[in-house]
Amino acid sequence: MSTIVALVLLGAVLGFAVARPRGLPEAVAAVPAALICVVFRLVSPGDAFHEVRELLPTVLFLAAVLVLSHLAEEHGVFEWAGSAVARFGRGRPKRLLTAVFVAAAVTTAVLSLDATVVLLTPVVLTVAARAGVRPRPHVYACTHLANSASLLLPVSNLTNLLAFAASGLSFAGFAALMAVPWIAVVAVEYVIFRFFFARDLHGQASEPPPPGPAPRYALVVLAATLAGFAGLQPLGVQPAWVAAAGAAALAVPLFRRLRVRTLVAEANPTFCAFVLGLGVVVLAVRSNGLGEWIDGLVPRHADLVGLLVVAGLAAVLANVLNNLPATLVLLPAAAHSPGLLMAVLIGVNVGPNLTYVGSLATLLWRRILHARDAAPRTSEFLLLGLATVPLSLVAAVLALWAGLRLTSTAG
Repeated sequence: MSTIVALVLLGAVLGFAVARPRGLPEAVAAVPAALICVVFRLVSPGDAFHEVRELLPTVLFLAAVLVLSHLAEEHGVFEWAGSAVARFGRGRPKRLLTAVFVAAAVTTAVLSLDATVVLLTPVVLTVAARAGVRPRPHVYACTHLANSASLLLPVSNLTNLLAFAASGLSFAGFAALMAVPWIAVVAVEYVIFRFFFARDLHGQASEPPPPGPAPRYALVVLAATLAGFAGLQPLGVQPAWVAAAGAAALAVPLFRRLRVRTLVAEANPTFCAFVLGLGVVVLAVRSNGLGEWIDGLVPRHADLVGLLVVAGLAAVLANVLNNLPATLVLLPAAAHSPGLLMAVLIGVNVGPNLTYVGSLATLLWRRILHARDAAPRTSEFLLLGLATVPLSLVAAVLALWAGLRLTSTAG
């Protein structure tokens, strides 16, 4: 009975997060569900507190990087990036797609997938409209790379931060191990996009004017922040502090027109509360039977078959449960092996490109397009997912397996 109740609560939380009736934040369902788990002893208060404490550094980083991305937008970073993308495209749809792929992959890796979905997608939509090209391939590239291109760095995705904390890898070690899978996935996605959207990528449009001056100060701060992530992590400095320092540096030139209320809103405290509440609910699900079942499915060794099985299982769970709870469910089962943890990330980051519910970022991307009368077709989204996800998963796992063999860090 406890298992059923925990699963019902998890289903209710995820259903609410997908539907968001009346625009209410996801925490409206997650926090009460977490309290119910504690009150009805689906999870002990001590275990719930421990889970929240373990998740808190990751959630604080999420808040800091959201503020960092907002301030980068205020400095004109995304407007400049859009102009640079348009200029590189020269009115040619294929060149524009290449530029969008580069911009989306870099934005996702450095500023996380939320920046790509929330800030870059509207810019790309505007660039395509001004250039007179069909926007579909370029806009779809934003959501696909927001998910799949988040493999590179621990800070690229909340799922990465969760796994990074359990992996025992350094920041640089994580990036080195995931660099080739990241390149492989982006390359596979690009080739498939060229074929899938072949009709949309023909023709010639107007050539845009040259971009304005680059926001050098903001770009230097972002570069320094990224270097801080890698350089200060071995010294025990949490990524949240580095992101907060970067945000503070970006805020100084904007001090007179910034509002504390705006910065608090951009940190999205309700979503942070959702993540903490969801963590407790997932802990209740694991503690009442699902954990043992999942543990039995996860292989013990990070050989090629084991990596493929784990990545496939993670992708399936991401599309059934959403990628965040899928990560929380799988991490304890794969924590004994850095290689298996990286395979989990491949599954939960690449897998969500198959369905809308695979990640909250994809759902947000869909809402953004609906608000701009550019709603994607569900059938097209699914077909593109079927074309890209299986091949991307296999390519990334093969690259990871080769990297593990070379570095002897499979675990």
